[in-house]
Amino acid sequence: MKLRLFTIIVLMLTLAMSCSKKDDSGVSESNRPVIGVSLLTMTNPFFKDMGTAIKEEAEKNGYEVNLVAGEFDPAKQQNQISDFIVKNVAAILLCPTDSKAIGTSIAQANEAGIPVFTADIACTAEGAQVVSHVATNNYAAGRLAAQALIEALHGKGHIGIIDHPEVESVIMRTRGFEDEIKEQVEQNKADIKIVAKLPGKGSKDIAFKACEDMLQAHSNLNGIFAINDPSALGAVAAIEKAGRAGRIKVIGIDGQPEGRQAIRAGKIYADVIQDPQEIGRKAVEAIVQYNAGEEVDAEILIDTKIYRQEDALQDPTLK
Repeated sequence: MKLRLFTIIVLMLTLAMSCSKKDDSGVSESNRPVIGVSLLTMTNPFFKDMGTAIKEEAEKNGYEVNLVAGEFDPAKQQNQISDFIVKNVAAILLCPTDSKAIGTSIAQANEAGIPVFTADIACTAEGAQVVSHVATNNYAAGRLAAQALIEALHGKGHIGIIDHPEVESVIMRTRGFEDEIKEQVEQNKADIKIVAKLPGKGSKDIAFKACEDMLQAHSNLNGIFAINDPSALGAVAAIEKAGRAGRIKVIGIDGQPEGRQAIRAGKIYADVIQDPQEIGRKAVEAIVQYNAGEEVDAEILIDTKIYRQEDALQDPTLK
């Protein structure tokens, strides 16, 4: 009886060790390699679309995806990355909640020998090694946004920026926007003054409050550059509440359905259109190529274009 009990215990321990080893091997129960993905948020349609494309492209290439989101919380995202490292995933793909704070977690993945890739938002922390960054050409997008706002204001006016300086992609957008405005002014092609820049966290609610503050402080405001569609929609809501609809031009960056609908309705002048699905696909392609031993570009940039009301009126995806 004791011998049988001992044998059962040994078999159970052996099975447990086998399962543990399998969980740490970087493959799923179906023996497919796993990509650990932590997005910025899943409340924003941009990142939802990106996540869907990541899953679809991974499936096509024989990978599974463990998809989570940091929801703007660096500590939460750090825990998610720690979990990926414990599970020894085949690769980690991140949209950092904070471009600097993410560095420690990426360094831990580096030490564990897990390749790290970033999408949309880059890591700016020193010492953190990222194989490849896939994103919108955000600097160029910022310049396009400035051109659209200058166009909307016929080259003259006072403007504000609703910013989100914690993330690298927005830093580049804002830099491109400000550089384009500066160059146009220096070349006497425009008479534009940036009179306010407030953080909106990329959120409709926070951007609404930021825009309210701008409107109260600057009665002569003519235009607003919002760094994404939720920020632009928040600005529109604040402008309408203040009774200044139609008098303040709003430019956004994204191209989400709600943003495009607002452009069609004339509430937002234009968007600089991004392609989150292409970003997701290209990121997975880079992971597959790297794990196959192929060379991967350190930076892969996706071009953008301006989307105006005339585009929205002919957009078959809008009702």
